[in-house]
Amino acid sequence: MTALNKTKHRDPYLPPVFLFGLVIFFWTIFDCMLTYITPILMEENGFSIGMIGLIIGTSSISGAFFDFLICKFFKNADFRHMFWLMFVVCASYPLLLSQANGVWFYLFVMAVWGLYYDLSGFGTFNFIGRYTKKSDHASHFGVVQIFRALGSVLAPLIVGFVIVSAIDWRVFAVSWIFLGIGLGLFIILLFLMYIHGRKDVHVTAHKEQKHKSLFREIDLWKKLGKIMTPVLCVTFFLSFVDAFFWTLAPLYVETIDLGKFGGLFLTAYILPALFVGWIVGNVTRRFGKKRTALLGILIGSTILTSFVHVSYAPFAIITIFVAACFISIALPAINAAYADYISEAPCVDSEIEGVEDLSFNSGYIFGPVFAGVLAGLLGIPGAFSVLGLIGVVLAAVLLVVTPKNILIRIK
Repeated sequence: MTALNKTKHRDPYLPPVFLFGLVIFFWTIFDCMLTYITPILMEENGFSIGMIGLIIGTSSISGAFFDFLICKFFKNADFRHMFWLMFVVCASYPLLLSQANGVWFYLFVMAVWGLYYDLSGFGTFNFIGRYTKKSDHASHFGVVQIFRALGSVLAPLIVGFVIVSAIDWRVFAVSWIFLGIGLGLFIILLFLMYIHGRKDVHVTAHKEQKHKSLFREIDLWKKLGKIMTPVLCVTFFLSFVDAFFWTLAPLYVETIDLGKFGGLFLTAYILPALFVGWIVGNVTRRFGKKRTALLGILIGSTILTSFVHVSYAPFAIITIFVAACFISIALPAINAAYADYISEAPCVDSEIEGVEDLSFNSGYIFGPVFAGVLAGLLGIPGAFSVLGLIGVVLAAVLLVVTPKNILIRIK
């Protein structure tokens, strides 16, 4: 009878996590299809690479602003509220993007993009940090990354086959279909959690939270930022790298002869996350979450520095794939560290999520800008090599200065 009760208690864990991963999978296809065509649409409207990077970078400014708002005004909101709002905003995005032409319109569209992407990030941390066990955080983030990576791999390939001669209504229609499937699965997830009675593991702490003043909120962000500086640097770099690739990869494939298979270049960057997610839990248990992330960045960035010397398209794809095999392990490892902090200090969970997301958004602000500037000065291959050099220096420094344990001791 006891064994039966234990099994019954564990049943609600994995199914919701995998179903949540499926929601992320279809949402990611929606998001990445539109992300892939955005720089191409801008280039067709006459924008230079530098201007494209600058405009895309502004998407995260609205996200950074929303980081603070969600901590100030949505203190007890959980992933349900965040994802409902996210789906509503996402539904309007393809229509806005399809009509964009001038600079100001694109800036508005990028703000909408930053808003819904921010909601997805907050919702994911909220779901895993509040609704799953601390010992499973790394594994669960690995599962979510697998589904996200699979969606990111398929999206460029889908775009390549949907586009006939130019980007038209077909791309936007298909993206809406995937968004609708994700919404349907999200509703099923909520129903299953209701049936199983899956509750917030920190519900008491959240009920006891009090409204914080503006200055108190700012003070908390400063203290958390100081305590978590090393992991925030890792988050910033990973989003910086992601923004770099999504800005330059669609433009780079136009310079190499891959035809309809141009999406393979970006696929090579994303694909490693599919299998890395399965092993990250075991790796972090042996080496620690922060050290795993830093070593992955160091090795992957070292490989990336050689990209400027690779001119043959298949070798370029292989180089990116091998580098990404190491870099991709850093994201679930460092995200698991944040989830641990949320579990240890649930009274400031939204501030932890906010500081993390601010760092994440900052990478997306500066990543496209630097990508555009470096590509203009050194060419796209040279820009990728400089990106690798930045990663080597950052990882080497953080491996030396990062403490083994980071404790969140804020009342």
